[in-house]
Amino acid sequence: MSSVKICLAFVFALLLSARAVAAEPPLSLVRGEATQGGLVVFQLADGFSASRDGSLLPVTPRGFLVIGFHRDDTAPVTLTLTDAAGQTSDHVITPSIRDYDIQRIDGLNKNFVTPPEETIARIKKDRADVIQARAMFSLSDDAVHNGFDWPSPGRITGIYGSQRILNGKPRQPHYGIDIAAAQGTPVIASADGVIAMATDLYFTGGTIIIDHGYYLNSTYSHLKTMTVAAGDTVSRGQVIGTVGSTGRSTGPHLDWRINWGAKRLDPMLLSDAYVPSLPAARPVR
Repeated sequence: MSSVKICLAFVFALLLSARAVAAEPPLSLVRGEATQGGLVVFQLADGFSASRDGSLLPVTPRGFLVIGFHRDDTAPVTLTLTDAAGQTSDHVITPSIRDYDIQRIDGLNKNFVTPPEETIARIKKDRADVIQARAMFSLSDDAVHNGFDWPSPGRITGIYGSQRILNGKPRQPHYGIDIAAAQGTPVIASADGVIAMATDLYFTGGTIIIDHGYYLNSTYSHLKTMTVAAGDTVSRGQVIGTVGSTGRSTGPHLDWRINWGAKRLDPMLLSDAYVPSLPAARPVR
């Protein structure tokens, strides 16, 4: 009789275990915040795929996927998950709304506030080249799994999202973090990736864009020197250039930006914390 009870208890335990496995959520939050400028990293359960507006989303080999929100995004995002049997379920992600500062910057060269006619063709080409660089897709997954390291020591003088008044004239919001530092201060790659662009641009001077995979990329602007070239593979923590004051700038600083495709993200939300010295690489979470 006792052996029967033991057997029944064992079967009951197996059923409970099976239910627990069955109850595992198909989508779980790894890190990030659903907010304007934020990036949310999810873990997708085995056997599931995810799509948005009918398009399949890329998933890393470890089952991670990302969703980013632009500065002014307000609309909910619906992720449709499909299991191995073809059953679907919808998961709605609504970004929270943020307030932004107004930043006034005076003393800029007037040609960088209202560019002369002869520079317009160059500016248009610069923008097209940047769009092309940020549209790159690769399967590098370090940034997805580990986030971003702070790229340079220094003092924060400009924040993401602030509406800018340049020489008294309203201009586009600021989409990065400004880090003031001495000329020649080393700038590092904030995650593994491939150099998508390393060139001089009209507004941002010496500019590097790194493709980190899965449509994530980071931009480093106003550089004095660049020690990498387009096509180079770089590692997290590798020096890629030095702080300068090239392009539209009033003093030496690094303008650091992060994009998810065309979505401009807030680097402060994607890095663990402001680190006033060169950060070390972090292990995979």
